[in-house]
Amino acid sequence: MASRDFDLNHEPPSWDSNTPIDWDAIGGCEGPAHDLDFHMLEKKRDSTPMEIMHLQRKDLVDNKVSSNVRKRKFYSDEFKIAIYLELLAKTDPPMLHRGVSKEVAQKFGVPLRVVQKIWRSGQDSGGIAGVRNKLVKNCGRKRIEIDIEAIKVVPSRERTTFQDLANALGVKKSTLHSRYKEGYFRRHINDLKFSRTYENKKARIQYCLSMLLNNIPNDPIFNQMYNIVYIDEKWFYRTRRNQKYYLANDEERPQREVKSKNFIEKVMVLSVVTRPRFDEHGTCIFDGKIGVFPFVYVEPTKRKSPNRPRGTLITKAMTSVTKAVSRDFLVNKVLPAIKEKWQPEERGMPIFIQQDNAKTHIDVNDPSFVEATQADGWDIQLVCQPPNSPDLSVLDLGFFAAIQALFHRGNPNNVEQIVERINKAFWEYPADRSNWIFLTQQSCMLEILKHNGGQHYNIPHIKKKHLEMQGNLPISLQCPMDLYVGIS
Repeated sequence: MASRDFDLNHEPPSWDSNTPIDWDAIGGCEGPAHDLDFHMLEKKRDSTPMEIMHLQRKDLVDNKVSSNVRKRKFYSDEFKIAIYLELLAKTDPPMLHRGVSKEVAQKFGVPLRVVQKIWRSGQDSGGIAGVRNKLVKNCGRKRIEIDIEAIKVVPSRERTTFQDLANALGVKKSTLHSRYKEGYFRRHINDLKFSRTYENKKARIQYCLSMLLNNIPNDPIFNQMYNIVYIDEKWFYRTRRNQKYYLANDEERPQREVKSKNFIEKVMVLSVVTRPRFDEHGTCIFDGKIGVFPFVYVEPTKRKSPNRPRGTLITKAMTSVTKAVSRDFLVNKVLPAIKEKWQPEERGMPIFIQQDNAKTHIDVNDPSFVEATQADGWDIQLVCQPPNSPDLSVLDLGFFAAIQALFHRGNPNNVEQIVERINKAFWEYPADRSNWIFLTQQSCMLEILKHNGGQHYNIPHIKKKHLEMQGNLPISLQCPMDLYVGIS
């Protein structure tokens, strides 16, 4: 540090606090207060001019925004050769005429220095060979390869996250993620399946075979399923515990509140659907929606509140559904709706109402139900699907998921609004997509036959939308003869 020319024995000069300060004589500091450098005077006093320039240059680099940092651009050999040939065409080597490099730089959209460097490289290194890039083979950081077979050796419990798999393979997580984006391996979300006994699998195979029509000598074909009515119950919650949104960067996140996350308002509904009908031109003549019936009741309020007086009728959800309630809904709501909406030309054929094996469902030979189905000359029968087989019902296979997605586009606040949103989602669902679910069920039945009644299969994609756009969407799928003979 440089020496100071003052003596501690001398008395410091007096200073009058009333003397005004000449602020113009004091050098200022540009920029925000948090960027002040309290060692600035020391640097200026003790540093050489070259060191000060270095500090200034370092400050400029440190203050650059990362998004504005310009990276060096790579130019291919063909592009650089084209620039060099353009320079040769406009000048007489070895002298480059004035203004030629600027003109070529504007033509090719590159900096002037790039054009000048290409010219010097070509002149100093013997023409076009000197213009080519030098690093053309194995240059840069070496690629880290991952043995795909080594992934199969790692136990599935030890590869549930990128970090776990990276530790098992002995590579970095960033390297593993790069190979994942390149398609070297895939992510799989494993869903839990019902365990099925031998009797369950046998019942599933028998059900699938009953849906096939023997079309000898051609391959067997599935029943068109126009006379099957599917019924099932479904809970609809007022809101999800976790909901995904897409927000702007400066937008506040939505505020959702409930009194208890474990007791969100919900309503159970009974959905009744069959396969839609279309004419020869593809126009829907019956959407296949019989109805949706909520398990709710209406009663007057027992107390007054700031929102309503005492005795106001309100809608409440049933907390439990018994066998008596199921019988009442089937006899007094489902059957009248079927008889009202069924096509007149199909009235003579037998109609099968398929339900699952829940304990609250009535027996297929329930006397009250049988008496109601045989009235007025109707032939309606109640059947049960195989146990533990939600993939054999169009409601569980895709209809409920689609309705629930439409339902959660709204924001209901009470039971009445929940029921209103359910009805709106049910009746707005397109009939052509509902028809696709019936074809998906037929493809699932083919997979069940291939897997001997098992459940560990992937739902096949048959490109239904593409086939429908081309006018080639089938009504029923065919079963290969060898598969039919082998299962039979």
